[in-house]
Amino acid sequence: MPEPIDPGTTIGHVHLRVSDLPRAVKFYTEVMGFELMQYYGDSAAFVSAGGYHHHIGLNTWESAGGRPPARGSTGLYHFAILLPNRKALAQTLKRLIDHNWPIDGASDHGVSEAIYLSDPDKNGIEIYRDRPRSEWPRDEKGTLRMTGDPLDFDGLMAELDPV
Repeated sequence: MPEPIDPGTTIGHVHLRVSDLPRAVKFYTEVMGFELMQYYGDSAAFVSAGGYHHHIGLNTWESAGGRPPARGSTGLYHFAILLPNRKALAQTLKRLIDHNWPIDGASDHGVSEAIYLSDPDKNGIEIYRDRPRSEWPRDEKGTLRMTGDPLDFDGLMAELDPV
């Protein structure tokens, strides 16, 4: 086996082809809560969390007015946005609810809690929070055993209740 990739590796930004740049910017800033960092002419924009140069690039270079890929075709299934904690996931869920944005699914994977949705161009998005590694489900041999249990929406939203 070849040497594995460095364990400190992370995945950086994602760059998406969109059909309508203003609509995409509105979704990622207003519905998802990212900050607009800059427009690149009238064909691209960059959004981020916390003032980073960009976590998500949006462009219409090859896709202005285009249609989403047909079901059953290859391409991006979804990209994932890792939130720092459960309260941040609850806040994002509340933002989606407040904007009446449809949720495609939700799961408790044992290692994480996740909510699935699509942007206006039908790009799949997973927003999630990881559990500490010490809480990950393992079998008697110590092998990781991820799950696909229903997400506890009530428990998640209770994170927003003032103490």
